[in-house]
Amino acid sequence: MRPYLDKVAPESWSAATAYSAVVAKSAEDRGLGAGEIELIKVRASQLNGCAFCLDLHSRQGREAGIPQQKLDMLPAWRETDLYTDREQAVLAVAEAATRLPLGEDAKADLVGARHVLGEEAFVAAEWIAASINLFNRISILSGHAVRPRGVDGKLPS
Repeated sequence: MRPYLDKVAPESWSAATAYSAVVAKSAEDRGLGAGEIELIKVRASQLNGCAFCLDLHSRQGREAGIPQQKLDMLPAWRETDLYTDREQAVLAVAEAATRLPLGEDAKADLVGARHVLGEEAFVAAEWIAASINLFNRISILSGHAVRPRGVDGKLPS
C-alpha cells in the first residue's frame, strides 16, 4: 500500500485544493460551464487511467447535467455527433494537455478550440486540464481507492 500524499503532507494537499478552487472559479468567470469543466476532468482522468478521479468526476458530471450517453461515449467523442462544438473544443484541450508533448495534430486542435471558445474560455479550459492532470497524478501515486456505490450512486451504509 502506497502512502497517501494528501494524508502524509496535508499542508501540500491544502495548497493543492486551494489552487484548484481558484482555477475552478476563474474558469467559471471566463465562461466555462460546469458540464464543460467536468468533461475535461473525465476525459483527462480516462486518458491517465485515474480510477478515483474518473469515479468522482463522472458523478459530478451527471450532477452538472451531462447525459449518461455523453459520458459513456467519451472515449469515441471524435466518432460521433453527440457533442456540441464547445464540448468538442474542451475535449480537444483535455486531450492535448494530457498527451504531452504537443504534436502537430494537438497543436491544430488547440488552434481550433481557441477559435470556438475564445481566448478567455480557452485559457480557462487549459487551466482546468492542467489542474486535473495534477490531481490524477496525486491519486494514482497515492493509490486512492474507488469505493463501491449502489445504483443510486451513494455509498452503502
